[in-house]
Amino acid sequence: MKKEPIIIAFCCNWCSYAAADLAGISRLQYPGSIRIIRVMCSGMVHPDLVLQALNKGADGVIVVGCHLGECHYLKGNEMALARAEIIADTLEDLGIAAERFQLVWVSSSEPERLVAAFRAMSERLRAGRTPEIEAKEAGQ
Repeated sequence: MKKEPIIIAFCCNWCSYAAADLAGISRLQYPGSIRIIRVMCSGMVHPDLVLQALNKGADGVIVVGCHLGECHYLKGNEMALARAEIIADTLEDLGIAAERFQLVWVSSSEPERLVAAFRAMSERLRAGRTPEIEAKEAGQ
């Protein structure tokens, strides 16, 4: 049996952290190797935090924020989206596999979506699969 990959999840306070709380209340299960760090907004997650998490031993990092247009701070998730592009480019430049980072939008009423994102990333990292391969297999 392969070990569960350690994934750092930066969750915004207003949507994704609330969804994680609701997932717990609803007894939805996700891998125990997910380490949730609550941030006030996904836009506050600086690329250095992602790189530091990966350098300190995390197998993957997922940033989870409010859906676009629904940010409590108006444009924080748009900032997160712009930073995600910088992070992807930086990872590529450093030779770090792109599947080790992901950005996901989840509202506070979507604990199933959050759990699905956690499980999918964990399975992808365990199998060494990229999102591009999964999309091709799904016929997208």
